[in-house]
Amino acid sequence: MDTSVTARTGGLRARRAARGSVTEGAARAGLTARGVIYLLVGVLALRIAFGDGSRQADRSGALAEIAEGPFGRVLLWALGAGLAGMAVWRLSEAVFGSIGPDGHKPRKRLLAVVRCVFYVFVAYSVLAFAAGSGGGSRSSDEQSKDVTARALHLPAGQWLVGVAGAGIVVAGVWIGAQALRRTFRDKLKLGEMPSRVRRAVDVAGVAGGAARGLVFAAVGAFAVRAAVAYRPEKAKGVDDTLRSFAGTPAGPWLLALVAAGLVLFGVFSFALARWRRV
Repeated sequence: MDTSVTARTGGLRARRAARGSVTEGAARAGLTARGVIYLLVGVLALRIAFGDGSRQADRSGALAEIAEGPFGRVLLWALGAGLAGMAVWRLSEAVFGSIGPDGHKPRKRLLAVVRCVFYVFVAYSVLAFAAGSGGGSRSSDEQSKDVTARALHLPAGQWLVGVAGAGIVVAGVWIGAQALRRTFRDKLKLGEMPSRVRRAVDVAGVAGGAARGLVFAAVGAFAVRAAVAYRPEKAKGVDDTLRSFAGTPAGPWLLALVAAGLVLFGVFSFALARWRRV
């Protein structure tokens, strides 16, 4: 048999395996786990908007909330495993390409690599928290200030932090724009969704994606400000960024609006876990 034909056949089998039930299950578990975190962060931010600021509205706060509930430790392990599944799914997209006509382009593969690395870090922090080592207990605010301080002391540190912050701003704007354009519909099994569910998913996808994009952009803007001022304490994590919305002229109502959007993004992630094409 022609070796080129054999190679093509082997590559096709590998792609099918990557898109098989294991990877699909990992993707859906990961989307569900992501939904849980965003839902809880949104709920915690709503509490802050209405006067209860006792807990951080970020991943560490969400993990602490889960840990204090029934079967908390078991749920944390399940959440970490789900996020590890998300990393596996993104790795398969980087290696074999994702769905869609441009899924094999270098830009898409590179984006999948970035997402894979991000979810490896998130999964590790959640599993470390579940194991009791405290790996996920540090707030996003502490982490942001620490990373910014270290980066600023590197050669050209101000430029590095500024460029990174600007990149996060661009990512936030892109996330929000994609949500408003409803590009997520291209990857949904719309034919399997009842019309009412489809409309609800549209609302959750647009509002949730816009809120998520706004938070990303704001985090990036604070990083840029920290770089310009050469003051790492001006960098903010997710919790401080959300609280800063309450300090605008719109007051706590803007924070409540953004928090509700994050709750909706959590719900939207659950919908993706059910109806996304993988």
